[in-house]
Amino acid sequence: MYIIVEDDPSVADALESLLSGAGLPVRVFASAEDFIHSASLTPDDTMIVDLGLPGMSGGELVRHLEKAGATPKVIAISGKSSRTIARETEGLSDVKILRKPPAADWLEAITA
Repeated sequence: MYIIVEDDPSVADALESLLSGAGLPVRVFASAEDFIHSASLTPDDTMIVDLGLPGMSGGELVRHLEKAGATPKVIAISGKSSRTIARETEGLSDVKILRKPPAADWLEAITA
């Protein structure tokens, strides 16, 4: 399952269309809190999370999941500067970063 946690509807829709168009199962959540209250993870899942979520940030969500022992493959997306991304992902294990806006080559990067 590919889980998208993204507050920007246009980015969430683009990612959902990209993945579902390739025949992949997708669930979309508008916030980290919605995800925590509504979903469960398996080790085979891939979570695509916006680092700049309002409320609990994407980095905080990943840290929360790591503490709970639920660590899926994580792909962080952000339109922020490289310095900000590095600060927000510091200490996180195995996080792939994709820069916004979404691009056609994201499908290969996400499914690799």
